Amino acid sequence: MDQKKTVIVTGFEPFGEHTVNASWVAVQELKKLGLGPDINLHVAEVPVEYQAVQTLLPSLWKQHLPHLVVHVGVSGMATTVTLEQCGHNHGYLRLDNSRFCPKSRCCMEGGPDCLHSVIDMDVVCRSVNSSGLGVTVSVSKDAGRYLCDYTYYMSLYLGEGRSAFVHVPPLGNPYSPEELARALRAVVLEMLELMEHSDGTKHCMHHQ
Repeated sequence: MDQKKTVIVTGFEPFGEHTVNASWVAVQELKKLGLGPDINLHVAEVPVEYQAVQTLLPSLWKQHLPHLVVHVGVSGMATTVTLEQCGHNHGYLRLDNSRFCPKSRCCMEGGPDCLHSVIDMDVVCRSVNSSGLGVTVSVSKDAGRYLCDYTYYMSLYLGEGRSAFVHVPPLGNPYSPEELARALRAVVLEMLELMEHSDGTKHCMHHQ
């Protein structure tokens, strides 16, 4: 019997000037929409704290054995829904919500400088943009060296690349929570479609 695929989508708690975090609002809206009958969707709110991410992410991957994990974060500079292609190991200088910053300034001492998603974000971007959704999607290779980038790197490492990161603009600037949720839904379904066709034997879920 073909079991349902599990997908985890996370957003972040408020931080700095983002007293309402658009990412978590959009993810909660996505939860209402769902990803269809064949997919178990789990959502989680991620603290804007380096040490909490170190604890939370391994437990999410271990507990749910997801096919894909998509992290969503807010960027004050974003005007589009932005797909991040890679996560970075070094350069973490900003203090988190608990006023902490890793002494090593990196996610994983001795880890690769950069980890890439198995998903080709350019393909996802083109497909969603041509679908007439009314929300513009773009691609980036710099997730910003804060908790977004940090979380993405950790997740790419834990999931052997079966992870994605999406930056959304602040609410109403220009998109509503519902529009962001529809865009996230289209993006995640396209990612799953791509993985279906490229994944074959590359990433066995039961290797541990």
